[in-house]
Amino acid sequence: MANDLKLSGTRRKSLTTILAALLAGSLAATAGGAAFAKTDGQAFDPAKFQQRIEKRVDKALSGTDASTDQKKKVTDILQTAFKDMKGFHDQRVENRKAMQAAMTAATIDPARIEQLRAEQMKIADASSKRFTQALVDAGNVLNASQRQAFFKAWSERHTRQHG
Repeated sequence: MANDLKLSGTRRKSLTTILAALLAGSLAATAGGAAFAKTDGQAFDPAKFQQRIEKRVDKALSGTDASTDQKKKVTDILQTAFKDMKGFHDQRVENRKAMQAAMTAATIDPARIEQLRAEQMKIADASSKRFTQALVDAGNVLNASQRQAFFKAWSERHTRQHG
């Protein structure tokens, strides 16, 4: 029975890579959300955030044979993704305000609340798709060992911070 559950080497590596990408995506989305969350984005400093991404990529790839060009490409991909995702954050903020207004109105409108909930899910899905595409694009810049080292380093940082 144990043999029935074994995966071939290639399939196991693919599964491991996918799981690492999903983990990294959730970590980056969390980090991006936290950065944008400050007073609904008002205190957010885009230049500092872009520098933080550059430092994180450089540190995550420091133990690999990734070239300067590869590091720059991965950094550019992630910086662009986070810039794009800022718009999703702004949409979520507006949606939360609308939901609060709907919930505190004199009369509850279930259809309006459902509409707002559905909009929130569309925003979350679009944000997830955008970041997943960035991970795929960044992963395609790196070879397998570089990609694995990158996601391992990125994940270890998250584990230290969030246990």
